Amino acid sequence: MFGMGPWELALIFLVVLLLFGAKRLPDIAQGLGKGIREFKKAVKDTQGEIKSSINEIKTDESDSNQKNEKKDG
Repeated sequence: MFGMGPWELALIFLVVLLLFGAKRLPDIAQGLGKGIREFKKAVKDTQGEIKSSINEIKTDESDSNQKNEKKDG
């Protein structure tokens, strides 16, 4: 996981536990989970906007090409 073994992860957890204490860990984990959820939602929304913009550009180009074909034909 992330190029770290179980001992490294246990050491990191122990340091965090010592720094913040057992009472604050659930609050920190909850805040971290909310942050990750919001980030994923923002990424998904941005990807949707980009895809819709690309589709809109493609639609505009095809409409423009059809108008040009009608003028030439």
